[in-house]
Amino acid sequence: MRFTLRQLEYFIAAGETGSITLASERVHISQPSVSTAISSLERELRTQLFVRHHAQGLSLTPAGRVLLSEAKFLIQQAEDLYAVISNLNEQVRGQLSLGCFVTIAPMVMPELSHSFTTAFPATRIRHQVGDQEQLLESLRRAEIDMALTYDLLVPQGFAFVPLASLPPHVLVSEEHPLAGQAVISLETLVSEPFILLDLPFSREYFLSLFSKAQLEPFISQRSAHQDVIRTMVANGHGYTLANVRPRLNAAMDGRGLKSLTLSGTHRPMVLGLLYYEQLRKSRLTEAFESHCRSLVREAYIPGMLAPPA
Repeated sequence: MRFTLRQLEYFIAAGETGSITLASERVHISQPSVSTAISSLERELRTQLFVRHHAQGLSLTPAGRVLLSEAKFLIQQAEDLYAVISNLNEQVRGQLSLGCFVTIAPMVMPELSHSFTTAFPATRIRHQVGDQEQLLESLRRAEIDMALTYDLLVPQGFAFVPLASLPPHVLVSEEHPLAGQAVISLETLVSEPFILLDLPFSREYFLSLFSKAQLEPFISQRSAHQDVIRTMVANGHGYTLANVRPRLNAAMDGRGLKSLTLSGTHRPMVLGLLYYEQLRKSRLTEAFESHCRSLVREAYIPGMLAPPA
């Protein structure tokens, strides 16, 4: 289809008034624009829509009369779409496309999504999991409505709604020589093998903890997969730094892990909702944000242990 609704509107105005001049006054556009729109329609449909009478206006041809009736019906349908969308925005219903940061998705998403769809049965949630770069791009492309993620380098044009702060902690195996310590410093860790979570912005965050203390960690291995890192740590390959606290303090192979408090003052990761400002919030997204605000807080995070007070 190579004609537009705007061209149909100009055609309807000309057909109902029988005049290019009157049509231009009705739709508040210049006479040449109305004439051009009608000519474009005739070329596209390969038929004559009007008989032009010199100084006496326009008369619809038989094809023009048929098109006038159908065009008015089509324009009405298009107008009805606004009413439908308006109605949806006033009700909590429909599909929410929700992005989630890959490291927190397995813990937070199931409980959070289920509790929301239980509270609002006319809704459903489509999940998309990714790292921060992927979530930002999906928001820009309007592939997702919002993202549950961290405040990792939020670019201009995005809005972030904070929900809970997650300070960094140290993760070692239960049999690690340092596992008996409740609190540990970066200085103590600097010579130990560090297994780094190698995700965009995440790696910069963890490395910044060392750089601010003017330390350089001994990075023995890297992985973009949190479960791989936890299993490597549980098997004695080294330690890692993390912000999430799964309720099960064990790796995928069942081996135990020990969480140690990191001494000193360190910037936490803040868990929250990320929006693209050019995408207007709907009633559905506002309801989900409100649900998150009521459920996620410092003392309780779905699927996770709360950080120590």
